[in-house]
Amino acid sequence: MRLIASNVRMTITLLIGLVILLLAPGCATPPRQSAVPEKLQNQAQIPGLEKVRYRLGNPDDIAEMEREGIESIKREEAYLAASGHHGPLPPAVFLAISGGGDNGAFGAGLLNGWTAAGNRPTFKLVTGVSTGALTAPFAFAGPTYDATLKEVYTTISAKDIAEPRSLLAALTSDAMADNHPLGKLLAKYVNQALLDVIAAEYAKGRLLLVGTTDLDARRGIIWNLTKIAASRDPKALDMFRTLMIASAAIPGAFPPTMIDVAVNGQPYQEMHVDGGATAQVFVYPPSLHLKDETRQLGLKPRERRAYVIRNSRLDPEWSQVERSTMTIAGRAISSLIHTQGIGDLYRIYLTTQRDGVDFNLAYIPDSFNAPHQEDFDTEFMRQLFAVGYDLAAKGYPWQKTPPGFASLAGADQ
Repeated sequence: MRLIASNVRMTITLLIGLVILLLAPGCATPPRQSAVPEKLQNQAQIPGLEKVRYRLGNPDDIAEMEREGIESIKREEAYLAASGHHGPLPPAVFLAISGGGDNGAFGAGLLNGWTAAGNRPTFKLVTGVSTGALTAPFAFAGPTYDATLKEVYTTISAKDIAEPRSLLAALTSDAMADNHPLGKLLAKYVNQALLDVIAAEYAKGRLLLVGTTDLDARRGIIWNLTKIAASRDPKALDMFRTLMIASAAIPGAFPPTMIDVAVNGQPYQEMHVDGGATAQVFVYPPSLHLKDETRQLGLKPRERRAYVIRNSRLDPEWSQVERSTMTIAGRAISSLIHTQGIGDLYRIYLTTQRDGVDFNLAYIPDSFNAPHQEDFDTEFMRQLFAVGYDLAAKGYPWQKTPPGFASLAGADQ
């Protein structure tokens, strides 16, 4: 919440400054290519990397996502058969990692502790948004990358994520800070070797997805990073890193990510920002009815479990609010973001209950109150990592319902 409040204050400052600049003559903003026209939105593709994303609300893309899911089961069956496996498919385990800025240290610690507990599964599907998108590839690649996750979330500081701009530069550009340092950080850890590991797992039927927000279209986009890794396209590694950055590009705080696309050979450009602007965590779109579609397609039924890591506390954090415009606006917006995140958990829970998927939720305990001096405070992240690790190493007490649903679950028993 403190990270959210900080970014909200920066955004409000930026907006106030922009209003002032709009009243002044000769103001210029960074150039961009034309956005995809509204009527052509669903036709836009990345040249050389077609069909690697799914636009929420587009029936054709949802159908393509369903086809990808079916093909993943076929790849899984072929891999298991070649490995000598007989009988029903093993449980399909889904992992969803939410946004939360430096609170991502909680999820990183939990994954490390889960490995130490000795019962961490191999995930059929891993999804990530914002800081979750930075964690997801390493979680997907498996325990071999636990040390990398620990290093990233316990040794970095704010200077490794962004470089603040002067107020004038921020007001005449596209964000309060430049996230070029984050790009350098990803260049160090997200390399071709990691992509090769992810591509190999795609061949076994596993999937890695991250979410961004197309700001022009104002809708969520789900990207199939496993398919990008397996494409062997020369620009796959760069696109992989770009999408991780885009998913974590907090609007106003960090620059948007401009992605070049084309429609019938005509070039356009999309503006992508933090996936949390549309959903702070997801497993799969509710429009996919796993239970019904499995039956209709004649696929063998299997056990499914979903684990959701919410990199945030879920209780409302009390604070006396100063009677000032920016404080009131900042508190209200951060409250909106907080409750939106809880709403995402409700959506996931109801979808999993409809489809017969076992629901499991982890979140930062109410008791955690370490000092937080600044965004990406190294000591804060170390303490939060330790909390996640210790809870998981002892056997994490996964919650079976989101906040507010416990009484409803009990009433049905």
